[in-house]
Amino acid sequence: MAADPKLAGSPSHNDVVPPPPPPPPPAGSPTPETSDGAVDSQASNTADSSHDESFKLKFCTDPVDPIPYAEHILSNVPSRSMEAHLRLAAADYPVVSFGTGSLVRLPGPSITQPNVYAFNTTSYDSMYKELEEKDQRLYRANGLLNMLERNRGVKWGPERWQDWHVGVPRLQHETDRGSLGVEGGVVDVVITCEERCWDAVVDDLLSRGSPLNRPVHVINVDIRDNHEEALVGGKGILDLADSMNRAALEERELAGSDAWDQATQRGRASFDERVPEIIAEWQGRWPNLPALWTLAWF
Repeated sequence: MAADPKLAGSPSHNDVVPPPPPPPPPAGSPTPETSDGAVDSQASNTADSSHDESFKLKFCTDPVDPIPYAEHILSNVPSRSMEAHLRLAAADYPVVSFGTGSLVRLPGPSITQPNVYAFNTTSYDSMYKELEEKDQRLYRANGLLNMLERNRGVKWGPERWQDWHVGVPRLQHETDRGSLGVEGGVVDVVITCEERCWDAVVDDLLSRGSPLNRPVHVINVDIRDNHEEALVGGKGILDLADSMNRAALEERELAGSDAWDQATQRGRASFDERVPEIIAEWQGRWPNLPALWTLAWF
């Protein structure tokens, strides 16, 4: 039927004009809720995951302490040397690494002829080139060249723990893997792979007198120095790091980021108290990796 032209443009009581859609919520609005008042799980998960990525514990590994020469055979070189550093850096944890010995000693042509290098001043690249020139066949066969090739892709060279000036910015190490986040020269956790290295770290921290009054957890995960056990140990250390980081994130949210980042008693006490329980639970998952722990101070 044709419409009456006299009624054109006149509103009808039967015509309902739909309301305009509501404006989008402003940025920073609260997490949306479902009709029954529950928080929208998808939005909540997105927010939680983005927040989790914003915080990571800072680690130090003790990977390059020289092992007594008699323990080395052709197929058994220090395979654990950079495994912990590599695992943590690959998981985006801030990480530095040091050795506790006086010199870096690597196997030579005989037990009385080790290759000896100084910490802090000798690069992994220079070690590689020197050993390659000395006897490429020998050092390729015993794995030293492979190890040094890997290490020079991780950091410039070995550093000595006792020479580390804690709290001094490490701006010259920006090319080291895992360096992002440890530019300030402090860490939250130190992990060693042999009890005598753990002893050396703890003794050194005691002798320093805690000038920063900053807590640091010193943990030894005992790993035999061969390729297979180094791989297993690296996985175990990463699992421990993940467990500690989850707890640290929870406690940081409760205490506040400022208190945590300043390492105050209020900011860290709850986390420090949880660490022994975290290690005990981790030990149940990794019974073949004996662990030692103490709380010390920088």
